[in-house]
Amino acid sequence: MGIPLLDLKAQYRELQTDLDAAVGQVMADAAFIGGPKVAELESAIAEYCGAKHAVACANGTDALFLLMAALGIGRGDEVITTPFTFWATVECIVHVGARPVFVDIEPGTYNMDVSQLEAAITDRTKAILPVHIFGQCVDMDPLLEAAERHGLIVIEDACQAIGATYKGRRVGSLARAAAFSFFPSKNLGCAGDGGILTTDDEEVAARARQIAAHGSDRKYFHDAFGVNSRLDALQAAILLVKLPHLDRWNAERRDAAAVYDELLADVAGLELPVVREYGEAVYHLYIVKADSAEDATLVMDSMREAGIGTALYYPLALHEQGAFDTLEGWDRPSLPVAESCDGRTFALPCFPGITREQQAEVVEVVSGVLGRR
Repeated sequence: MGIPLLDLKAQYRELQTDLDAAVGQVMADAAFIGGPKVAELESAIAEYCGAKHAVACANGTDALFLLMAALGIGRGDEVITTPFTFWATVECIVHVGARPVFVDIEPGTYNMDVSQLEAAITDRTKAILPVHIFGQCVDMDPLLEAAERHGLIVIEDACQAIGATYKGRRVGSLARAAAFSFFPSKNLGCAGDGGILTTDDEEVAARARQIAAHGSDRKYFHDAFGVNSRLDALQAAILLVKLPHLDRWNAERRDAAAVYDELLADVAGLELPVVREYGEAVYHLYIVKADSAEDATLVMDSMREAGIGTALYYPLALHEQGAFDTLEGWDRPSLPVAESCDGRTFALPCFPGITREQQAEVVEVVSGVLGRR
């Protein structure tokens, strides 16, 4: 049967009765767009994150876009972010007309190196967009202090980190606003695309909701040029079934990560993830780094041959992507830590319910390629 990178089929089997009933109820009610299920999910996510407002939308990418648009980020503005994340983060910056500015990452955590933030701020900087990559929070206190000194907006990209904490507070409540993804592979995933944004700012929430509904607060009356970004009631119903299990699932991910930390400790040529003491990570992915791209390829090929799921995160840092060549005046920065990850950082199976025996099988394949120290 092999070992998948993420076992969504097992998750469905665990919750099948409740999930099927929830979907059946939406079908019976024929309330597919908006409505009470979406409102209930918004309330539940806001409460879970410790935020005053939540606005559901079509996906995590839209959640980022809606927040930047609602906060007035646009042409001529610069947004500081990380070069080591999924493309959607910078895509949204460019789509609102702003320009991404990259700060290099920390080794081991792969999060933005906040110590380099100050040097990246200019008189055009409007916002900072930290990404809590792979389920671990960025060091937010110094980031927020720098933002306050310079009068900058901070938006959390928490698309990989729902449930993660920073000094006792959950992501989604640490800054002006935050964006989440409910893509099926996320720690809290739906059965398609889905997203949500959180904020304590009532005006930002209202503006984002308006933009997401074609710029309209009342049907056929439009006060802005918006977009169509709605979460289906079917997805909301599924997420409401899953949400009460999220903390347990995240704890199981942490337990699995601890097993890998133990079993991989003496494997040669492999850098294990670093977790900072300021919070709890939720291990959206358990990422390891090989000494070379060639070694990473050998390991991943051997895993696949053994029926073990894996994936590369990421083949290229964002600032190295060809799309930036189309931006007028773009000068590619040198970001050595992010660039050192190219083709070398990859995921091992780490999901709720994975057994120690399965993890030992994964480690046997990895160590069989790289050897022991």
